[in-house]
Amino acid sequence: MSKNFMTMHGDKLVAGGFPFLPILPGEKFPGRYERGKWFPYKGWTKHATRATTVHELAVWKQWPDAGIGIPGGMVAAVDIDIAGDVELADRLHALAFQMLGETQAVRIGQHPKRVLVYRTTVPFKGIKAHPLEVLCQGQQFVAYAIHPGTGQPYQWPVKSLSDLTLAGLPAISEEQSRAFIDAALLLLPEGMRPTRLEQSHADLPAHSAATGTYHPGTEQAGTPDAVADALRYIVNADLSYDDWVRIGMAIKGALGEEGVWLFADWSASSSKNVADTTARAWESFHPTSIGAGTLYHLAQRNGWKPDAELVLNPANHHPGPHPAAGLLQKMQLPAPPPATDALPFLETPGWDVTDIDGVLGLLVDYMLATATRPQPILSVGNALCALGALMGRRYRTETNLRSNLYIVGIADSGSGKNHSREVITNLFHQTGLQKYLGGNRIGSGSGLLRAIYDHPAILFQQDEFGMFLQAAADRRRQPRYVTEILDVMTELYSSASTVYLGMEYATPDKKVGRKDIHQPCLCFYGTTTPVTFWSALKSAHVVDGSLARFLILKTRDDYPDRNAAQDISLLPSDTLLSGLLSIVENGSHGAGNLAGTTVDATTAVQPLVVFMAEEAKALFAAFGEQLNNRLRQARNTTFTPVLARAWENAAKVALIRGVSANPFEPVIRGSDAAWAIALACHSVNTFIEDVAHNIADNQTEQNHKRVVEIIRKAGRKGISKRDLTRRTQFLDQRQRQDVLQSLMDGGQVLAEAQPTRTVPVTVYRVA
Repeated sequence: MSKNFMTMHGDKLVAGGFPFLPILPGEKFPGRYERGKWFPYKGWTKHATRATTVHELAVWKQWPDAGIGIPGGMVAAVDIDIAGDVELADRLHALAFQMLGETQAVRIGQHPKRVLVYRTTVPFKGIKAHPLEVLCQGQQFVAYAIHPGTGQPYQWPVKSLSDLTLAGLPAISEEQSRAFIDAALLLLPEGMRPTRLEQSHADLPAHSAATGTYHPGTEQAGTPDAVADALRYIVNADLSYDDWVRIGMAIKGALGEEGVWLFADWSASSSKNVADTTARAWESFHPTSIGAGTLYHLAQRNGWKPDAELVLNPANHHPGPHPAAGLLQKMQLPAPPPATDALPFLETPGWDVTDIDGVLGLLVDYMLATATRPQPILSVGNALCALGALMGRRYRTETNLRSNLYIVGIADSGSGKNHSREVITNLFHQTGLQKYLGGNRIGSGSGLLRAIYDHPAILFQQDEFGMFLQAAADRRRQPRYVTEILDVMTELYSSASTVYLGMEYATPDKKVGRKDIHQPCLCFYGTTTPVTFWSALKSAHVVDGSLARFLILKTRDDYPDRNAAQDISLLPSDTLLSGLLSIVENGSHGAGNLAGTTVDATTAVQPLVVFMAEEAKALFAAFGEQLNNRLRQARNTTFTPVLARAWENAAKVALIRGVSANPFEPVIRGSDAAWAIALACHSVNTFIEDVAHNIADNQTEQNHKRVVEIIRKAGRKGISKRDLTRRTQFLDQRQRQDVLQSLMDGGQVLAEAQPTRTVPVTVYRVA
């Protein structure tokens, strides 16, 4: 039996101030009924800018079996097009509610797919990142009709749209919508994330009949520096052929033939690259209307913030010496990056990362035995955080340090960095300790605080930490609830031995009043790829101490041999399971703790003091002296914050290792101290080296580091001047010469002439 949806819901929608239009029966697009037949409705977008009138409704009620659609503009809708994964769809639904507001207008067509309806503050163009989309201008969605797939009417499980008003819906902006899409994409498995670049009708590639060398026009031209810098933010993650061509066309449109090596290098970062095909494609490109603007736009969407001194368009660059060029150069050019031997590295003794006993050793051994690609140092990092959470508020050192650790594991994609997280999650559920596990994602600072208030000792394990950090550290572009996550983590780290005082509200309310947390223990383990991690940072984030609290553990081998003895069916030993439980149980009933009482976030707990053996005290005293020397060496550099935290992090690691060996009568032994200090030194040295190689505050410093890295990758044999010129097309001849001279003056790079059959060749190598 047919339904007249216009009669059923039209009058209420008009009263609610909604724009709407007729939907062709059995379809999902607008239709018109003329001369006894249905046709597609070509001019339907005119209905997006105003509420529907009573007269229009009276006409549409006469059209048989018409559905009702809502045009985007005054209305925006979040389309969660996830099929077959109810849990993921629910998580995205919850994220939308958290970031955009809780709307009662939820439409279900084919579960678990859904649409969440909002109104706009200002209409904006829709945002598509399949399987996610924010529908707005130029788009529409079906509100009432028979779903062509299920044969049933669309459902509104919370409240029907016709029972609401447009003014009563939560209002959202384009900025909020883009922030939601960016955050939501992080929740998707890699296989579901879009591999297409954002497409804009304004920059679609166009071909001309011209042949031969192409010279970019002023309106689409860019500079080598700016284009090279922008390309760092356009990741070639095996993009589609159309997107690959689009970027190549844009590079040629921006730089002409000068961009050939930039395109070759960018294309080579994809596993699908074929050098000959790339070269032939470049020769075939004849762009007429695509250029630097496309590259700059795509890069900015991914977080690119061009340096103020960077020249984006050569038309705005006026060559010629400035009257005070010499003085300006002295004032503005930073000193070249420090030579490697001048960096404040710590002395690291011989060290076996897997030389561990107790519960910690059993846990790491189990992770490695069940891994396809064993990653010892990543397994150790995750195991330390897991046990640190179980020990939270139960044990402390003589100096009142706790077991709260923040650790980042760095390894390339496909290296097996996710395995340890899966092991921890399964073990905690198997032993009934799942309450110690936080969610896979942290949506906001207030969400993090709520989780810790519910369980004040907790472990968060997060993949794609680099992407999270890029968003959380971007205070200019990201909303406050995202950027405050790092602030809250910093505050909680320093409050582990005291009381974290919750937020005060302007209006006292018993339900949302200040919530204090006694001795919170937040442990955080994140994994990321090197490129994603370091591209998210500037030295300011090092200086402000945000990362100084993290132990940085980078694998020594991204792709170790597959584990021939791997046994994925291997069950954890009873000793491991009972060991995990003993840490919690002894902490509940041992001396110095509150036995037989309900312990929550408001309880003033008294942790068991774990003393250091004399050998351990001597080792930490010597480590403190070494750190003082390095801090003096690194005065006024970006390395002092991480050096200043090294002793504290080492002591926390030693505490965890000592307790794991004997939860009932724990002591920090000399072996615990030596192992923990070596781990901390490894972390600090990794951090210092990677900061020196990867982080720059401006384009000049970035050029220095990029050139050094190119020369370093050439190895002992060095790189010829010709090859270096080819690899540094992002620099012009003068810039290249200035950078090389600066690096040679600073002792970082050596140049020597090597004889050949004809003329000597200049070869550069890292000193």
